[in-house]
Amino acid sequence: MASVSSQPQFRYTQPPSKVLHLRNLPWECTEEELIELGKPFGKVVNTKCNVGANRNQAFIEFAELNQAIGMISYYASSSEPAQVRGKTVYLQYSNRQEIVNNKTTADVAGNVLLVTIEGTDARLVSIDVLHLVFSAFGFVHKITTFEKTAGFQALVQFSDSETATSAKDALDGRSIPRYLIPDLGPCSLKITYSAHTDLSVKFQSHRSRDYTNPLLPVAPSAIDSTGQLNLGVDGKKLEPESNVLLASIENMQYAVTLDVLHMVFSAFGTVLKIAMFDKNGGVQALIQYPDVQTAVVAKEALEGHCIYDGGFCKLHISYSRHTDLSIKVNNDRSRDYTITNPLLNTQPAVLGQQQVPMMGHGPHQYGGAQYPPTPDGMTVPQPSAGWAPAASGHMNTHPYMHPATMAPGMAPGMMQLHGQSGIPGRPMPPYHPQ
Repeated sequence: MASVSSQPQFRYTQPPSKVLHLRNLPWECTEEELIELGKPFGKVVNTKCNVGANRNQAFIEFAELNQAIGMISYYASSSEPAQVRGKTVYLQYSNRQEIVNNKTTADVAGNVLLVTIEGTDARLVSIDVLHLVFSAFGFVHKITTFEKTAGFQALVQFSDSETATSAKDALDGRSIPRYLIPDLGPCSLKITYSAHTDLSVKFQSHRSRDYTNPLLPVAPSAIDSTGQLNLGVDGKKLEPESNVLLASIENMQYAVTLDVLHMVFSAFGTVLKIAMFDKNGGVQALIQYPDVQTAVVAKEALEGHCIYDGGFCKLHISYSRHTDLSIKVNNDRSRDYTITNPLLNTQPAVLGQQQVPMMGHGPHQYGGAQYPPTPDGMTVPQPSAGWAPAASGHMNTHPYMHPATMAPGMAPGMMQLHGQSGIPGRPMPPYHPQ
């Protein structure tokens, strides 16, 4: 039966070659199917499957040139087209004389593994955690970590390919045990072989480690001004403490005003100054305390916690290099609380930002700025209280609401939800960071 396709099933655009190029193959065509197709014409010594944008092309290589010519000549004169799974396959000579590197570097076993750590907190996984994970399979010589387009990655060097293979087979696709990263989200490992055989590690640091050379110098970036090693027990560079904190706000579903920040951070000590600004598409703030000790307590208590119930407005806090903020004007983006009469030095914020109008009846309980009603009739929840340090691992969230004003069925620590019509809905339990 003649081919129903108007497209020729062979081409003579290339000079004869032992390698044939096949097109229009069925999805996920296998090596066995290609060998079966070429078997009547000679010995197929190599194949390359599932190439091309649609993975419907392949190459087959015959042992002899005349075998490839025989296959092309047969289907050029035959009324029966070449077929795989009933689908017509188009043939032509390839412009290559042999199939080289049928296996990629990632498929060739070696003693160095390329590890991609996947997860929202992947870049926070320390080099020492990786060492613990991979040391279960043999002596780890060296580890280097880096960030690429594919994400946070590491190269892990073992003594031999057999040890590396056992680690790869056991860990590929698995997650790092939770007890090793209790403060991080789930992180999984994607592992392939690397073309490297011996990693070059010039310094011991939080990004690279040579476990075969304990006398290797420590990287200058890991030593502080006093000459002391500036690496923590987790292998990360220690952060120099400061009396000024840099707070970044994540998942900002509700407005966070300067007064809200003052209320939150004042629970740990006197706040001298606050400056808010926009950076990298998010809101950040600098909060100045009178001393480093107060800032340390506030950072340890607030890091990773949320201002509002429901996981909204999560705080990520680090130490700033600043020690004394320069506040030129008091407005809704910056405030110097050391000025006894702030009315003497006030002006609206730049870029046309205005003070948010008050809503409701009478002043708010803690005197902070209020939020305008949202378009859909929902009201913004009040910040959670109970920010003072506690012995428990989470904060005792309690909205700044007088119990008499709560909806029926609500208890302290619950945030009231409203439907589109503004009618109170079911209460939401308080959010406790994990």
